[in-house]
Amino acid sequence: MIDIIVAKSAGFCFGVQRAVDTVYSEIEKGEKIFTFGPIIHNAEVVSDLEKRGVTVVEDLDTIKGLDNGTIIIRSHGVSKEISDALSNSKLKVVDTTCPFVKKIHNIVEKDSRMGKRIVVIGSRNHPEVMGIIGWCAPDNPAMVIETKDEANDFLIDRRCDITVVSQTTFTLAKFKELVEILRKKGYNINVVNTICNATSQRQEEAQKIASEVDMMIVIGDSKSSNTQKLYEICSRECSNTLYVQTKDDLETHPSRSLQRVGITAGASTPKKIIEEVQNYVRINF
Repeated sequence: MIDIIVAKSAGFCFGVQRAVDTVYSEIEKGEKIFTFGPIIHNAEVVSDLEKRGVTVVEDLDTIKGLDNGTIIIRSHGVSKEISDALSNSKLKVVDTTCPFVKKIHNIVEKDSRMGKRIVVIGSRNHPEVMGIIGWCAPDNPAMVIETKDEANDFLIDRRCDITVVSQTTFTLAKFKELVEILRKKGYNINVVNTICNATSQRQEEAQKIASEVDMMIVIGDSKSSNTQKLYEICSRECSNTLYVQTKDDLETHPSRSLQRVGITAGASTPKKIIEEVQNYVRINF
């Protein structure tokens, strides 16, 4: 019989679970519900919410045309401009920004207003990072570093004090690597490791499991940044690593003689999908 190892840390993290639970709770109140951006990066969950009447809003112009209802800020958080605009709208605002992300907002807002240059290490097009840089003082914008090349090319006035923070779901090893490049440049840097513990634990567990199995399966939405990083980590340990969104993605993968299969999942992957993948592997592999 095939041995299936499912990561204990797989699936919803605290922040995502809190956000999703809040939306379903608000639905029960019978009011019109909006979310600013998809509540999480998972098409299955977003689709289910849409069927229940939840509308995804992507811009402030749409907000201005809404007279009633509840707008929910997702766990990724939003910029200060958007936060203020929502507060001044006619909608009831429910903020489910992850506390770990909110902590970064506070650091960035305080230090940038003190004149320190903010460097965010993360994926610049990710909504969390876009929200973080939006808490800088208008006259002191943040800089985003995502790659080694960008870190090597980083150059500002050496008289500037720098505060470095990270996207909460960034890869810890890569964060340390990029920080080390910046340190060697001789800047006065205050580094705040804002990668959440759940992310670090998830990555460490996935790496360990991947090193011990014949096949590793990483479950998550294609738009999920933290799932993509899990896939990168697992791929380095196990060449036979698959990235799937649901069990249906496994149907085109030829079954083979496997002794051990590992399974992990991103922070936006529901428990139901993880269980469906696990059962599919048990029956068909």
